Formats: sequence, structure tokens, C-alpha cells
Amino acid sequence: MKFNRNILKSLLLLFLFPLAIGAQNSSEVFRAAGSPHNPKVQISFNRYYTSEGLAALSKKIADAHPNLVKRQSIGKSALGKDIWMLAITNYKEGKADRKPGFYLDGNIHSNEIQGGEISIYTAWYLTENFNDNEYITNMLNDRIFYIVPTINPDARNDFMKEANTGSSPRSGMIPLDDDRDGKFDEDGYDDIDGDGSITRMRRKSDDGNYIVDPLDPRKMIAIGPDDVVTTQRYEYLGNEGIDNDGDGRINEDTHGYYDPNRDWGWKWQPDYIQRGAYKHPFSLPETRAVADFVLAHPNIAGAQSFHNSGGMILRGPGAQEDLATYNRQDIRIYDAIGKKGEKMLPGYRYLTVYKDLYSVFGGELDWFYGSRGIYTFTNEIFTSFAYYKKRGRDRNQTYDFDKELLMGDAFTPWKEYDHPTYGKIEVGGFKKNFGRATPGFMLEEEAHRNMAFTFYHAQHMPNLSISNISEKKISGGLKEITATIKNDRLMPTHASQDLKYNITRPDYISISGVKVIAGMLVSNEDFNVNKEQKVNPAKLRVRNIPGNGVVKVRWIVKGNSKFTITVDSAKGGLLSKSNK
Repeated sequence: MKFNRNILKSLLLLFLFPLAIGAQNSSEVFRAAGSPHNPKVQISFNRYYTSEGLAALSKKIADAHPNLVKRQSIGKSALGKDIWMLAITNYKEGKADRKPGFYLDGNIHSNEIQGGEISIYTAWYLTENFNDNEYITNMLNDRIFYIVPTINPDARNDFMKEANTGSSPRSGMIPLDDDRDGKFDEDGYDDIDGDGSITRMRRKSDDGNYIVDPLDPRKMIAIGPDDVVTTQRYEYLGNEGIDNDGDGRINEDTHGYYDPNRDWGWKWQPDYIQRGAYKHPFSLPETRAVADFVLAHPNIAGAQSFHNSGGMILRGPGAQEDLATYNRQDIRIYDAIGKKGEKMLPGYRYLTVYKDLYSVFGGELDWFYGSRGIYTFTNEIFTSFAYYKKRGRDRNQTYDFDKELLMGDAFTPWKEYDHPTYGKIEVGGFKKNFGRATPGFMLEEEAHRNMAFTFYHAQHMPNLSISNISEKKISGGLKEITATIKNDRLMPTHASQDLKYNITRPDYISISGVKVIAGMLVSNEDFNVNKEQKVNPAKLRVRNIPGNGVVKVRWIVKGNSKFTITVDSAKGGLLSKSNK
């Protein structure tokens, strides 16, 4: 049979250089409710991305949506990696940094990785739904989102690329001499079976306290005091490791421990009081970069940080010593948003850090609120409720879930290993990507629900309008102009903490186009109770515009009938309205 030479050449080229696969044709897609129809940027949300992977995705989103996204590095990590931030809003509508701002970050802790994907999902969802979804369009017209997918890029990569347990390393890249023998990190974890995860070691022993579960060889069952054992006993030897320094112990030096969530300048305590604190507040370049950015953006009114795990929506205070910081009025706002979160995130609980968990000094959550007056939540991503959508503790459900829904992918089967100290042992157990990290097929739902919670939070940042302007002629050619400024969202323009310490400047309500004789705040219009501002009456200083409330101002003016009233609020935005 004779082949055509050109056909043969085409087949060869196709084999060597396969066709690139782009976005699907829109005619081949039926839109699912709540999802972008045919996004410009195709991202798989059933996997996790390294720091470089998140950076590449953020660039793709920014490049695909130049009218909605500005991408910038807000600083460098300890190892010199850029800390990338996406500022997302409709840049064609209003002044971007004068809109109420919402700050969002993830992955402050090395192994608490989901925040990176939730952040990227949020950026992707906002940009791909703009002009298709009215809620998203209005949000980006009126607000700006500052999204930092990972504020700890070095440690993120360390967790993913090095051998670790699901709970290590927590955050640091600095080795510690925990056993105080003058050597650092020489007896940290060793991946003795080379599978990329630090699992468990067990050894057959006549004096062991465990046996293998006869119904599931993956499990170990503790032997009770009255049990009659006729099968092989085992003893646990701890996590994988060997004695590198010859002192007869393994794993006694940690991989490195400092905690960026103990580094913030609010109620900070040194390491001997709060383990994980470094040299002084903001001694780590990552937290310093975030703080500098927030300080430079007084428009930020709400914030969200993503950690793992446990399925919690957390508010401060972090420590009982800080209890007086959280005013009752602000707690009502936190409660309204947090309790809505419990509905939006099945299995999650709305909790207070110090009361329901433990004391945290120098935490990000408290710095944002205590130092900047920003309403802030920390979500602990993933809960065991998600396995089978039921509450209650069940030690078997992780094994069942791995077998029934992950097809055994999360567990390294036990296998023999000739240990230099313990002799013949067995190594096996759950991999580092299971337990705290959301399984792949659940990750997009986790991202979407947590994103929706942040949208609800952001929606309730101040939303100001000049709802009414009235004019009244009075004697002597003068005129009385009264304006009503309305805020129809939960949050005031100044949190109680902000008002207590004068963190943010007052709101200004000004009038132009007329000669102002007097200006005043209207305390009670019915009884004509006013408070006059004698200095610069055209620009009234207003301490606060309450949530779901109004402020009324009044001027006595002379001259031109045309005028413009402007409201200038750091956290509430900038808006103007003319009478004609």
C-alpha cells in the first residue's frame, strides 16, 4: 500500500506538535447557575498551585481583564519572592482608591493552603462575571477588592515541595535548635520512603499497644485493658525520621518555627509568652508589606483572611486581655455577618478566638480591627462535616472517605523499611494533602461558598448616597439648604475602635457654588436642634455616618441658586450631587 508523502508528513507533525487546546466554543457549553459562561481564563479549581502557579494565574487574570485588574507586588518575602496583589474594580467608574475597599488574603501559614485558591477563585469570579451578573457588576462599580492570594510564598512552596506532614511546617523558614545541642534542623523530619509526605512509623513488638484492624489493614486499633490479643502487636514510633546527629532521638528539631500570625503590632508578646513571635512586631517582611499596604489605603473598610482548618468563622478579640477593644455596637455587626456565614457555609461555626479556641497575641485579625478599625474575619477552611455532610466525631470516617470517595488516593499503604536505629519497621499513613487540605473535588465548592461570604461582608461596607436636598428661603436674601446623607448598609463609616482612637479622619460634607454664611450638623430636625461649625462652615466635619442611618447637615447661604454638595469619606467613598 502506497502512502501519500504529504499525508505522512502531516501525521508526523501532528504527533510531534499536538494542537493547543483553548477555551471551548460557547455553542458547546450549557451554563450552570452561578458560574461564568465561557471564561477568558481557564482555571482548574480541583488542585493546588505553588507560589509560582498562583503568580502565573494572577497575571493571566490581569492580562485578560485590563479594565478591571491592576496587578502589583506589595513587597518581597524573606527569600525575595514577590507578594502579588490584584486590585479589582471597574476602573472606568469613579476613582478606584476612593471606593470602599475590601482586603482579602490567604496562606499566612505554610500548610494552610486553601486561601490561595479561594483568593484566585474570587479574582477569577469577579472578573469573568462582570457585565454578565448584575450583583458582581454593581459590586465592582461601587467597591474595590485588594486580593493577595499568598502572603507567605516561601513557606507555601516549602510545604508543597518538601516532605512534610499535613500540619508542618506551620510557617517558618528559620531552623530552630529545639533540643539545644547547638545544631539546627539536623534532626527534623526525614522522608525515609521518599513519597513526599511524612507519614507514620510502626514496629512489631510483643509489648505493643496496638493491633492491625482485621477489617481494614490501614488502621491501627488500641488494645484495651481487658482485650485478649492473639494477633501481632505493634508499637507506634512517631513520624518518619532518623537520628541524624547521633543523640538517640529523632525529629526533635523542628523544621523551623516562627509564626507570621504572631507578628502584628497589636497586643504583641515575645516568644516566651506567645510561641512563634519573632524579634518584634512586623519583624517579618511579609507582614510588614501587608501592613504598609493597608496603612496606605485608608479606604479599606472590610477584610478577610483564610486559614485552615476546622470549619470556623472567627472574629476577635484574640485574647481576653483585649476584650474591651470590641465595642458592643461593632459586635452586633460582626454577629449579623458571622451568623449569615453559618448559613452560607454548612458545617462552619461562628466563634470568637480567645473564648472558643485559645489566646492569640499579635494576630492579623486584631491588628486590622484594633489598629485600623477594619471589620475583619478569619475563616478556618474545611471541616470533617464535609466528608459525609453530618455532624459528630467518627474516627473511621477519614478511612471510609479515602476508600469510598478518593479510591484510596490519600493513604500510603504500610510497607517495610530497614531503619538504622529501629531495625525492621513499617512506614505508612495519610499523606500531607489530606486531613487539613480540602480534597480536590470539593475545592471549588469550598472556594465558592467562602467567596460568597466575603461578598456578603463587602456588600455591607458603607454605601452612601445624598438622598435628599431641600431649599428654604429665609429673610435678607438668604437661603437654608438641608441635605440628608444616607448609609444603607450595616457598617458605619467609622467603627467604634476608629472613633475611640481617631484612626481615620472625619467624613467631610461640603457645599460649593454659593457663599456660605453658616454651616451646621442637624441633631434633631423636628425641634430644630443644630450644632454649628464656626470654622470653615462650607466644609462640615462629620464624625461618623452610622450603618443603616442618616446624617443631616444644613447651610445658610447667599447668592447663586446652583450648588453642588460633596460627601468625602475615607471608608465610605466620594460622591457629589447638584441641585440642577
